[in-house]
Amino acid sequence: MLGLCIGSFLNCYIYRKLPASADGYGVAKEEEKSLKGRSFCPNCKHELSWLDLFPVFSFLFLKGKCRYCKNKISWQYPIVEASTALIFLSIFSLQSSNLKFLNLAFSFYIACVLIIIFIYDLKHYIIPDKVLFPAIGIVGIVRILDFALGILDFKSLLNYFFAVIVASGFFLAIFLVSKGRWMGFGDVKLAILMGLLLGFSNVLVALFLAFFFGAIIGVMLMIFKGKKLKSEIPFGPFLIMGTFMAMFWASQIIQWYVTSIIR
Repeated sequence: MLGLCIGSFLNCYIYRKLPASADGYGVAKEEEKSLKGRSFCPNCKHELSWLDLFPVFSFLFLKGKCRYCKNKISWQYPIVEASTALIFLSIFSLQSSNLKFLNLAFSFYIACVLIIIFIYDLKHYIIPDKVLFPAIGIVGIVRILDFALGILDFKSLLNYFFAVIVASGFFLAIFLVSKGRWMGFGDVKLAILMGLLLGFSNVLVALFLAFFFGAIIGVMLMIFKGKKLKSEIPFGPFLIMGTFMAMFWASQIIQWYVTSIIR
């Protein structure tokens, strides 16, 4: 239920605080919108009643249409709400054996950041710095605090920063060689967050999965949607997919690779 409610808030944040006319820092100041005020239909601007605001359930009850103007409601809303709920539940299950409030809150925050980046990059081909930079700062501070408190040893701390250098350096090389044609600079910055979150071995898993699923979906788009090799496809969502899968199943994937491929 918490995930459903937070997912509804993320939809509101994406719509109100990160409009399509975003600049390099996430949103032009003169066009910044406020999260204050009642929710309303983007089409007819009618304020929504409490019956219209139940995550997922209101969408199903209204059959995907606005109660007032009958305009179709974007599938983004229930998908983000349901996905956030499932990801929160997965995080809770993963940490249930050693549940700590601060760790859980930190993981929920990171999940929200990744979901926002996924949706925004998918829609607008932009990774908003306004969301990404604070997350990089917070994760970096958490790693340093873990080291200061003895939770991480020096070798483990270096592992995270080495992951940052490898992941971001890899994308930076692609960006420089292609002069931005093959890879956007936003992916370079996203790789910094991935490295700080996952560490070296897990970030390799995330990158492999991102390119694997990116290749599959890219081929499908060329076959069924008429996309060409030069067509622009945002890579951020694939990096987010790889990051989530590495967060939940990296050790199992590495173990499967070692037992099935190497041996």
